[in-house]
Amino acid sequence: MFNRRMGRVLGLGLLIAAVVMVGSLPATAADPIKIGQVSALSGQSAKSGEAIMRGLTLAIEEINANGGVLGGRKFTLISRDDESNPPKGQMAARELIFKEKVTAFFGGLDSPVSLAIVPVANKEKVIFMGVWAAATPITRNGADPNYVFRVSAMDAIVDQALIQYAMKTYGTKKPGLMLINNPWGESNEKGLRAAITDAKIELAGIEKLESRDVDVVPQLMRLKQGGADTVILVANVRPSATVIKSLARMKWDVPVVSHWGISGGRFPELAGPGSQKVHFVQTYSFFGDQNEVGQRFIAAAKKKYEDINGPEDIFPPVGYANAYDAMHLLARAIEQAGSTDSDKIRLALENLKPHQGLIKKYDPAFTAENHDALGYQDYVMVHYVGNEIKPVGK
Repeated sequence: MFNRRMGRVLGLGLLIAAVVMVGSLPATAADPIKIGQVSALSGQSAKSGEAIMRGLTLAIEEINANGGVLGGRKFTLISRDDESNPPKGQMAARELIFKEKVTAFFGGLDSPVSLAIVPVANKEKVIFMGVWAAATPITRNGADPNYVFRVSAMDAIVDQALIQYAMKTYGTKKPGLMLINNPWGESNEKGLRAAITDAKIELAGIEKLESRDVDVVPQLMRLKQGGADTVILVANVRPSATVIKSLARMKWDVPVVSHWGISGGRFPELAGPGSQKVHFVQTYSFFGDQNEVGQRFIAAAKKKYEDINGPEDIFPPVGYANAYDAMHLLARAIEQAGSTDSDKIRLALENLKPHQGLIKKYDPAFTAENHDALGYQDYVMVHYVGNEIKPVGK
């Protein structure tokens, strides 16, 4: 009896030891590297979330086809829908970190959602790569170390670009601001005030709108009475469309220069004919001459997605382009770090070797002081031609 019992105990001990040993073994070339995505995949911004997912997917398939990283490890993408809701975005980020054990995650379509995710990423020390949301505090968040990076526009720089463009294109001397009433609007209010001060021009006024507003004529009337010669617009698709329709009801034919929120959905359909007059910022256009990476990207997109037949179908372009470049930069950082350890990846991102991307040659992409890969020189002004986004003048 004693020997049999001892044998069982010994056998159980060996089994536990084996399980512990297997659990502690290093990752092999067969183990995938999990990458997460948190963005709006439903609702008004679903098209933008889809663009981000497709951009990531095209990059991942390209990287995997070339052998992956770290001696053959391949990437796999796990996506979650935040429904443009900050609490849901935060919950999705936690699920990706704690349940899925992702090495890093992408997303941040809406600035309020991204700002809710940032403290989670920094607390848990997991790389969060922003590829859309532009609020300045997303990357300039005060954390040290900071695990948040971005391949996208940043409000502080975009705001300077919008004011300079308005002055150069329309001779703007007294802009009026129409801003969404949320943290993204607040970020841009700060940046636009600074840009207007730097430009030594006068501010006609600042008005706020809500996402559910169906008429903003009173706000626009105040800007008009204040002498606004241009409206600087910062809002996503639906509220921006409300602004354009309200301008039409007022018969106020004032130039509108916009942040890129209007590129994320059915803006031409919702805003009507006035949508074609709005000029707005982007980080990339698939129209015109493309570099080698751009040619390869368009060919891959047409091959993989039946609804893409040309540049006009790669929409919205910033979602595709930003996500694609960001994924390649992350892969290079993992390879350069020789590890999937977050601290090593963070340091590698801050010290990446030059990389020729879709948007530009990143040299460097980031530094310890600057976690934003794109700057003023990387922006392009565009407009709608029908439902297509094309550079101004085309």
